Amino acid sequence: MEIQAGVITISDKGSRGERKDTSSGEILSMLKEMGIGVAYSMIIPDEIPQIKNALIEYADGKNLALILTTGGTGVSPRDVTPDATLKVIDREIPGMAEAMRHASMAVTPHAMISRAVAGIRGRSLIVNLPGSPKGARENLAVILPALKHAIEKINGDDSDCAS
Repeated sequence: MEIQAGVITISDKGSRGERKDTSSGEILSMLKEMGIGVAYSMIIPDEIPQIKNALIEYADGKNLALILTTGGTGVSPRDVTPDATLKVIDREIPGMAEAMRHASMAVTPHAMISRAVAGIRGRSLIVNLPGSPKGARENLAVILPALKHAIEKINGDDSDCAS
């Protein structure tokens, strides 16, 4: 199964051209190494309606199997990525977010304030990653081993899971 992905950078400053987006480059590089193609990417501000619209466009309009967001997962007033994601997913996959937080706790105690979520919309897997390049890379590395299997299952693979 060929997996096509989309990456959405959520940053007020990045969307205004006041900050260079370096997190998406880390994500693109890691996905490429896994043989996952990135068909689309965009930078949008920390606004729930825009985040929701982008997620819906990538999931329903572009039919992407994987949608990764970077940024807006913390507790600042403008960090609304998880809130927007929860409004568009059909089912949550808490284990992915828990695994990312657990692994990140070994690196920084600040990981405990991450509100990142992962879930399914239709046949798309949506995962929130931190906005820093280091955090995005570390969190994506945690879930990479399960990504292809999760996407296959979301898309109807009915083979037995290995025990």
